[in-house]
Amino acid sequence: MQFKAIEGGCAEVVQGGEADALIAECLAAFTGGSVDALYDLGVAFSTGSHGVVCDMVEAHKWFNIAASRGHDEAAWCRADISDEMTAREIAEAQRRAREWLGMDGRRAA
Repeated sequence: MQFKAIEGGCAEVVQGGEADALIAECLAAFTGGSVDALYDLGVAFSTGSHGVVCDMVEAHKWFNIAASRGHDEAAWCRADISDEMTAREIAEAQRRAREWLGMDGRRAA
């Protein structure tokens, strides 16, 4: 894992190759119709597994998107990790989810 400085004094986590492969695989599966793939991304980010750095904001984002597609377990997991997050973190996760959903082709998948 590496950190990349960005404007405003914050840092961006740069994932490794294994994480990039998992993300690409899950997004491809979602494009093929698998809502479980979005849930799997939430699990990976919430546990820091498969080379993905533990990031509750990203986990909440993916659980939120999966829940919006009818994945009941994702909704439960989103609520569970929300207990460990600040209101600001939850707001950021929701912003990221809206941004992702707003990108071309994401709503139709």
